[in-house]
Amino acid sequence: MIAGITVLFLIIAAVAVFALVQWKKAMQKPAAVIQPPFIQEALLEPNEYSRPGVALRDIRGIVIHYTANPGTSAMANRNYFNNLTKINKKKQDKTYASSHFVIGIDGEIVQCVPLDEIAYASNDRNTDTISIECCHKRKSGKFTEETYSALVNLTAYLCYKYGLTEKNVIRHYDVTGKICPKYFVDHDDAWREFLSDVAKKLKSG
Repeated sequence: MIAGITVLFLIIAAVAVFALVQWKKAMQKPAAVIQPPFIQEALLEPNEYSRPGVALRDIRGIVIHYTANPGTSAMANRNYFNNLTKINKKKQDKTYASSHFVIGIDGEIVQCVPLDEIAYASNDRNTDTISIECCHKRKSGKFTEETYSALVNLTAYLCYKYGLTEKNVIRHYDVTGKICPKYFVDHDDAWREFLSDVAKKLKSG
């Protein structure tokens, strides 16, 4: 009798543990499948200043930036990264800069660096993050509705793809204290709203 009760107890305990593990897994994953937005691939030519070809193996976050070049396009910023080899020939202090993605004023998304390579964007976090640069019309750094919408969609997709949440999304400012992206640094409420919109996208798809 006692043996039977013991076996029954062990079965119930095992079922409870299994249910708990499954519940935790479900809580860790987004509720919806996130489809990738349209991305124009325009990869930089391999070079030491913007695409060194160093492997990016452990992705732990997404870093948001702004270009600090009001009125410029996504492709113009991509081309700047690509031309750094020529630009640096005329400079004593070399510039190292790039980003995995640049989002334009009209919401177009240009990919500059493969997602298995580092970009020169986020200083000490280059080795474990994906970077997104955003274009803007004015010095305030505020994004157009099209840029903002594309940023939410791309960020949510990358979170979904790599098993991250909005808690893993940070500003360049959070890494180094640099005022980047400016509008999200100057307006912390706008930054919190952005993270909330990413969270909603992860849940709703």
